[in-house]
Amino acid sequence: MERINRLDWTLIQAFLAVSAEGSLSGAARALGVSQPTLGRQVKAMEEQLGIALFFRQPKGLSLTAEGEALLPHATAMANAASGLATVAAGHDNSLSGTVRITASEFTAMYSLPPVLAQLRMQHPDIHIELNPTDLSENLLFREADIAVRMYRPTQLEVITKKIGVMKLGFFAARSYLERRGRPSSINELMSHDLLGYDRSERFIRGAAKLGWQLSRDDFAFRCDAQNIHCEMIRAGAGIGIMACTLTDRFPEVESVLPDFPVPGLEIWLTTHEALRHTPRVAAVWKGLEEGLAPSLSQDSSIPIMH
Repeated sequence: MERINRLDWTLIQAFLAVSAEGSLSGAARALGVSQPTLGRQVKAMEEQLGIALFFRQPKGLSLTAEGEALLPHATAMANAASGLATVAAGHDNSLSGTVRITASEFTAMYSLPPVLAQLRMQHPDIHIELNPTDLSENLLFREADIAVRMYRPTQLEVITKKIGVMKLGFFAARSYLERRGRPSSINELMSHDLLGYDRSERFIRGAAKLGWQLSRDDFAFRCDAQNIHCEMIRAGAGIGIMACTLTDRFPEVESVLPDFPVPGLEIWLTTHEALRHTPRVAAVWKGLEEGLAPSLSQDSSIPIMH
């Protein structure tokens, strides 16, 4: 029992990361430590407990029966530690410190830089961390303080606010249109090189609601990262979906079938309810809302991708 009472929390975090990732390399990336350091931490935990936690296999690590038995208790400890940290952060009344934001790669690349630059000028004592990812980080575990989402989050214990709809449309580079011609209807569009999505079916579902039947095979190029789509459009690779507000930045890109009602994306701000009124989080929330809203539509008639 004494060995367990003296168990370092860092070792438990290492155990949880390896069990989640299935490899030392993946867990090391997730925790931001070196693989040798993580390996030593796992070994130290096994030695302190006197049990083997993982089977070492050619393709990674898997939990032993003893590791499986410990996992729910270690997870409960992580949840409790996260809750403690969140509540403590919520009682920090200083207008300084770090605020971590998570947003899609597209939003982080094309929408947030001027907003965050303005925030830095207004609040120089607030340090911003931005994690551009298309994965949904868990606010309840303090993976982020504020999330900018392209859908309405449904987690409990979070506060959300819709700040508008990002209008989308079909676009192509002038070089592509000169080479292939400009489609004048959806039927003609189908004969062109369409830039679409890989695993995500959001646009396919949205198109179906408008009576336009698409499948994954209709896309000549497939990628789930919207920022890559923008760059592929600019490169003249085909016709794709892009935020309408970007046309001012990309003079080489032109609208295609502007009257077709392409489903838009709702933009939501989200934070843990315990953090919402923390001064530094509230200041960043306000800056994000005021900075992003002017580029978004408030038109409720725009069809929405789900």
